[in-house]
Amino acid sequence: MLHFSNSMRNTYKHWLKTGLVAVLLFSLSVGLSAAWWDGDSSPKRESILPQGNAITDGQALLRYALPIDNEAARKIQLSLEGIKSQLRGKRWSNINGNITTASRVLSTKEAELLANIPEERQPQAQLLVEQIKQDIDSLRAAVEFKDPQTLLLTQGKILDNIGTLEELMVQEFPFEVPAEYSNLPQLKGRATVEIKTNKGNLTVVVDGYSAPVTAGNFVDLVERGFYDGLKFIRSEESYALQVGDPEGADDGFIDPKTGKYRGIPLEILAQGDQEPIYNTTFEEIGRYQDHPVLPFSAFGTLALARPEAIPDGGSSQIFFFLFEPELTPAGLNLLDGRYAVFGYVTEGKEVLEELRKGDVIESAKVIRGADNLVQPS
Repeated sequence: MLHFSNSMRNTYKHWLKTGLVAVLLFSLSVGLSAAWWDGDSSPKRESILPQGNAITDGQALLRYALPIDNEAARKIQLSLEGIKSQLRGKRWSNINGNITTASRVLSTKEAELLANIPEERQPQAQLLVEQIKQDIDSLRAAVEFKDPQTLLLTQGKILDNIGTLEELMVQEFPFEVPAEYSNLPQLKGRATVEIKTNKGNLTVVVDGYSAPVTAGNFVDLVERGFYDGLKFIRSEESYALQVGDPEGADDGFIDPKTGKYRGIPLEILAQGDQEPIYNTTFEEIGRYQDHPVLPFSAFGTLALARPEAIPDGGSSQIFFFLFEPELTPAGLNLLDGRYAVFGYVTEGKEVLEELRKGDVIESAKVIRGADNLVQPS
């Protein structure tokens, strides 16, 4: 486990004070990422993403990241997620076509839709399917009356239910985390965290299916109350907002059981892989064309900060990615494959836009999925 000496810590702080801006500018111009880290107070399982423009909605990315193989569910999801972009162009006939596709799958593929769901979860799944069918009718009515507000509200409700249905399909954790990380907390599933700040609340969903060690570390720290009262230590407009540097000389979490800095390995799951790769970037192993299951393409992407040169140097410091298409084109993000994404903000994005350096996390609490946290034996 990595432990920073005073000399190492001073080196990082000196580098950050003198070189951060230059590295940031250099990264945007030639393809290297900034080291999102601050010790100073002043991220074969298929995740089938649709072809075309990169997805910029964190909730959609979370749905696609689920370790399931159900073509019917994915087809319904894909057809309905396309509605929002079509609505911008007022392409009502295309929207109606998407609704028809979803309705056809629901009526002809219901058995396939429910096939992956365990028997004890079938009653809940069947209720969800019936609710989705009813809401599809409401979508049709919204299109008929050209009512965009009702259309988007109903679309969101259906996609939430599709996501819940897909989560019911997951029967077991999809891989074994390497034994060398058995001394670290692991999230064997998902958890929802509510973060209360001085400017409002954020809701974050963290994904242990794709990053169990990184997500487990975060949920463990939330459960300990680690983030309560911490200030945001860096805000770069249209780029990132960072928090997690504790009071005092330490740069991260000191495990009270060992008295040492708890270092977390770089952990990134690539599309098409069965399990994450650890302690190396995509670039370092020549996987230049690969894409992570959890990409930096949504406003409110949540990732673990670390010293750029130390793959297992992350600990408690996290950053929220403030997606700006003009600076960081979706699908071509320079952070993908270099830093570990482990979740997305699903509510409170308007609050995230207002937070700045010096603002405070008043409290952070796991409101769902705490039972998925597995502590070291």
